[in-house]
Amino acid sequence: MSVAPARMMTPLRAQHLEVLMLLEERLRRERMKLADLAERDFHTFFQYFAWPVLEPFTKFQDNWHIHAMCEHLQAVTNGHIKRLLINLPFRHLKSRIVSQAWPVWEWIAFPHLQYLTASYSRDLAIRDAVDARRIINSGQYQSVWGDRFMMTSDQDVKSRYENDRRGSRTITSTDSTATGFGGNRLIFDDPQNVKQADSDAERLQSIEFFRGTMATRLNDPKNDVAVIVQQRLHQQDLSGWCLENQPGRWEHVVFPMEYERTRAVYMSGLVVEKPTSELPTLIGWTDPRTVEGELIDPRRIDAATLEGIKADIGEYHTHAQLQQRPQSRGGVIFVRDKWNFWKELPQLDETILSLDAAFKDTKTSDYVALQLWGRAGSRMYLRKRHRERLSFSGTVSLVRTWRALHPECTAVLIEDKANGSAVIDTLTLEIPGVIAINPEGGKVARAYACQPAHEAGNLWLPDPTVDPKIEVFLTEVTSFPGVPHDDETDAFTQAVNWLRTRPRTDGFLEMMRQQLAAQRADKEKAR
Repeated sequence: MSVAPARMMTPLRAQHLEVLMLLEERLRRERMKLADLAERDFHTFFQYFAWPVLEPFTKFQDNWHIHAMCEHLQAVTNGHIKRLLINLPFRHLKSRIVSQAWPVWEWIAFPHLQYLTASYSRDLAIRDAVDARRIINSGQYQSVWGDRFMMTSDQDVKSRYENDRRGSRTITSTDSTATGFGGNRLIFDDPQNVKQADSDAERLQSIEFFRGTMATRLNDPKNDVAVIVQQRLHQQDLSGWCLENQPGRWEHVVFPMEYERTRAVYMSGLVVEKPTSELPTLIGWTDPRTVEGELIDPRRIDAATLEGIKADIGEYHTHAQLQQRPQSRGGVIFVRDKWNFWKELPQLDETILSLDAAFKDTKTSDYVALQLWGRAGSRMYLRKRHRERLSFSGTVSLVRTWRALHPECTAVLIEDKANGSAVIDTLTLEIPGVIAINPEGGKVARAYACQPAHEAGNLWLPDPTVDPKIEVFLTEVTSFPGVPHDDETDAFTQAVNWLRTRPRTDGFLEMMRQQLAAQRADKEKAR
């Protein structure tokens, strides 16, 4: 049997093959160049190596907030940031970037790193761990970095997996029992369920979980890092707790849905407004927007869609979940621009003291708030205020001093709870007019009861020239509810509600004033 001669390659075919080989080599060099850049730049890795695996049918739409998150996480990797707190609205890729892509990217250079990742739900924590492993197992990742480490078969389940360089990822959640594992990286993504945003129990559970489990599980507390990412739900959620109780320790990166020229920040234990442009992060980043109300990414959530979301979630959660400030700048119950300010007091019909006591005197306990209020007709005036963490004896001493300084006081209102009950027992036989208050309804209901007087312009505060620290009172009261401390609010609503419901004695008081004036006039004539 004859064998057909080998087909001769024509010059044209050989030329085409050479061109194809050159193109393949060029593509290989471009891929290697991209891989080299991705190894050094997290944002490049996220766009070209993570996104196609996580969202294979969705075109990547880059935006400045994505760059900002990637840059701050890369600063963590480079050792410039030890505690990173990111607050941004829902549906803006926080979990994709922080919990799914970043650990995988770090393993390229540091496959020995151990991660402890958590969420409010075990299912969510597992979802993020599984998606991270999908990136690792992808053909593109394996073709470039497959020689850096291998996943072990004896420890490769959804809730915990390891590589052959002793790197690992362990998941836990606030609804699980505490894990005995630790990590070089602690990632807490969504520490509280949005559906439980108003639940004090859920909020406190996430804080205690962080304090008791996450915060004590760093393998090397000096050099290891912690990252928290969440949409704000409450002024004293985990983010708020960290900012208030660990001031200066957290690098805070904030993305309000609509740009605000000022931002609420903690300073000396108070929430104050600062210009956004004057709040750069450690790496020098500031929000690049300049127009009030400008959206993060209109392609993702546009103005019309945003208005519908606002209508669905309401004003308070708009400020929290969208704007990342769980209080309104204008005030939630007590609108800021409805307050009046006095520089000189009118003649008052009566004056009272109102005390909100605390349970104990510690660095984290509530404050004792004592206020001096006066009434003239329908108007009520805050004359003087004091806010301090005090012991029982310190509280008693303060009330005694103020009552002695203001003998015109007709009543001393003390809420009958915490140290207040003991203060009442101690002072009742010593100071006239001590009244035990047993308020009806919750704090919010008592605040709403005062709202009509506030809206009518009947509530007056000392002008800043009279009380330079009146901003402390204003910040707390206009931010209520949701503030970390509401002692001044409680003392204020206690005083105003008592004054507004108290039977008026204006006619009697006016008669007494006229009789006294007539007596003085008679004495003057007699002289």
